[in-house]
Amino acid sequence: QVQLMESGGGLVQPGGSLRLSCQASGSINLNRMGWYRQAPGKQRELVATISSNGVLITYADSVKGRFTISRDNAKRTVYLQMNNVKPEDTAVYYCYRAGLGGNPNYWGQGTQVTVSS
Repeated sequence: QVQLMESGGGLVQPGGSLRLSCQASGSINLNRMGWYRQAPGKQRELVATISSNGVLITYADSVKGRFTISRDNAKRTVYLQMNNVKPEDTAVYYCYRAGLGGNPNYWGQGTQVTVSS
């Protein structure tokens, strides 16, 4: 059983920056990792993914050029750097660890990000 713990959420003004962290209780060396978000009344959205070696990265069109996903396998941690945030980025952000088949099999509890002036 692997536990994922997100941190770094909070209130930020439009145009500001925030860095989310997701630390795993176990190894993530062989696993794709990623971030989803869910805003009230909206469907869950896949924000970013990163392959086990950090080479293959994907982003939702809505965050391309503003968000950066990265990982430190030695620290068992994945990051989401959020720059130039917008009110529409307001959501609960969840990290996940994918199984060998590529689908999420472990989830964090989520961290709230609120973008407001």
